[in-house]
Amino acid sequence: MFAIRLARRSCATAFPRRYFFNFSRKVEPPPTSRALRPDDDDPELFHLHSQSPNRDIRMRGERIKKLASCPVCLNVEGTRRNVKHECPDCGWPTHCSGEHWEQDEEHAKYCTRLRQVNEDDHDLRSGREMHEYAMPGPIPYGEVVSLSNWDIFYYTRGFPSVDTDRAGRHLSKLLTYPMTIAGVLHEYSSLTTRNQRLTPEGLRSLNALRTSLHAPMGAPESHGPSPERPPVRLFLLGARAESSLPPHVWNQLSLMFPSATLSIYHIGPEVSLPKVSLPPEEQASSAPESSPTPSAASERKGETGAAADAMAITPAEKEALKSLRVWKPEIRELRMSKYTRNEVSVWGVPSYMNPINDQLQIGALRSPYQDIHEKFGPFDPYTDVFFAFQPGFGFPSQHTPGITQIASPSEWGNVIPLILETKCALFVTGFSPEDVERDVRSLEGVPGVAGEFDWILTPGENPFKSERWEVAEFDPRLMVRTNWGIWGIRGKRRELQEVA
Repeated sequence: MFAIRLARRSCATAFPRRYFFNFSRKVEPPPTSRALRPDDDDPELFHLHSQSPNRDIRMRGERIKKLASCPVCLNVEGTRRNVKHECPDCGWPTHCSGEHWEQDEEHAKYCTRLRQVNEDDHDLRSGREMHEYAMPGPIPYGEVVSLSNWDIFYYTRGFPSVDTDRAGRHLSKLLTYPMTIAGVLHEYSSLTTRNQRLTPEGLRSLNALRTSLHAPMGAPESHGPSPERPPVRLFLLGARAESSLPPHVWNQLSLMFPSATLSIYHIGPEVSLPKVSLPPEEQASSAPESSPTPSAASERKGETGAAADAMAITPAEKEALKSLRVWKPEIRELRMSKYTRNEVSVWGVPSYMNPINDQLQIGALRSPYQDIHEKFGPFDPYTDVFFAFQPGFGFPSQHTPGITQIASPSEWGNVIPLILETKCALFVTGFSPEDVERDVRSLEGVPGVAGEFDWILTPGENPFKSERWEVAEFDPRLMVRTNWGIWGIRGKRRELQEVA
């Protein structure tokens, strides 16, 4: 009987009912999207930006409408109109009107990725328990971690099973900064001379660093710092998003080197700081404003009014949108632990230092690097290494028109020569193949840089890039991946010749 019922149910769903008086009515096919949906599409996570339950996403939609231009107006009519129409397939504001959205056949190339980002953002803010963010502890004795790619790393490192592509994208975005560093410096790095990514000079530089990061050959990798090896200093130049990562995320980098002591310094004018280290004017502005409790709001307006109030944009946000020209993400304020120290008196700039454990300490200095370079000296290629995540060397200077940022003295022009003088390794990432090529080409013809460095890592794809697409708010068609590529240089070694 159960089999008969199941067969009847399947027949009923496979063949829709047709009534006698509807025999001449044309059955309309269901509406189909012009673009393919993502493989892991979840309709419950899809929302138009203007109808999103999350305020941050609604505000992003408003910013896009202020910054982005309709591609049909630009390419066909030669005019500039802001986008207003939200694509029903991806949920992003993409065109000035529904007519232009229907005319734009190119949008199908971007629609699938935009819908994927839309659903990923709503999944992150859905309130579900993020099981993929459960971080493993110390590496058990005798186990080896492979750094070939994300999947093999997750498996050999002991992460909980990453069952979906969406979970993998979330986790890779969180870990791309620390694991990019580990993927270069670790002795089991996938970047080797065999695959022609590492040069002979690069092998010498990394062997020097690895003597400080790993136990000597044949000795066990004991957990805890060793008095025989000095701390390894990691300087992250122009730090932005990476400076706001939680300490336990950076601790994953420390666990990859159980015998080393790491000191991580985030340096740049946009680093995140705890409130105790902020300048006085920022401390006053960062004080949270008093707001009525949800219960009080619901008593005044009822459930319907409270829901509408939650969807509304505040007057302050509307005012900020009116004067919007080029939007920059807000610099986050870090949570302070009881061990956080205010280092303003030590460095002379807004700064802090937070000892995480006996193997890791994290600090940040809000200052251009050239202003504090001398305070970090002397430098040692065996213990010091520099990283610049997506620095934009090849982009036009914001302060000196007509030149690139790496040639501008107010940006990177005075920084790179100082690093090359130390003879320490400098590794640079880019968010796309074009960005990597642009930064590499910008090295040519710059005084103090061109001809003053040796290649240690050839430009190419980073195995620990973020798997998630990031969308530009001034043009949603522009999508990149954090730390897509990586390359490295070091100050040129000049052989001295004896004079007879």
